[in-house]
Amino acid sequence: MQSQVTSWQEALQDASLGDVLTWAVAKWGDDLVLASSFGAEDMVLMHQAWVMRLPLAVFSLDTDLLFPETYALIERVRDRYHYDVALYRPQLPLAQQTQQFGGELWSREPDACCRLRKVEPLRRALAGRQAWMTGLRREQSPTRRELAVVQWDRTFHRVKINPLAHWSHQAVWDYLNAHDVPYNPLHDQGYPSIGCWPCTTSVKPGEDVRSGRWTGFDKQECGLHR
Repeated sequence: MQSQVTSWQEALQDASLGDVLTWAVAKWGDDLVLASSFGAEDMVLMHQAWVMRLPLAVFSLDTDLLFPETYALIERVRDRYHYDVALYRPQLPLAQQTQQFGGELWSREPDACCRLRKVEPLRRALAGRQAWMTGLRREQSPTRRELAVVQWDRTFHRVKINPLAHWSHQAVWDYLNAHDVPYNPLHDQGYPSIGCWPCTTSVKPGEDVRSGRWTGFDKQECGLHR
């Protein structure tokens, strides 16, 4: 599989967003799914697929701790683009998590909280799919600098497609503004990266875009991406 993935990487490294989306949908069809946290990049992907009338399954991980603005954007996307967004929730409700692990687990052991509320639901969301798509970009963090447009996901053992891998922050926002694409209003309030409300804070201009995630911990990823 790795040799095949390498050939796809070479063929698509300079491909346009539309070409990558067309290739991915043609290659995997119903075996492809977009994982969306409804950040700016995901809005680009969903809008472009909608414009091109490409059938694209979309899911999101509802940790029960998303910002109200995120929930509102999900509904707006459903209404505007008619995506049947599947929401995957943790098998352990927050109340039971508190009973088993104590209150506000995220403030003490964020890795454990992410495993329960993100990684486990993601495994269910990807079940039966051969490939998944994300809005990851190389610029977003040091852990993503080597990101390829197509790669083999060694954690979840599937092909992973990152159509915006080489896009800049400016390119994303130029697209959103040019096409009047809706986005999370928290982006305008100093939140470049938006996750769960207890673990996300605003950042100052010039700070790393991921610095508002898990402030106070040596943590940059939730376990979904490595």
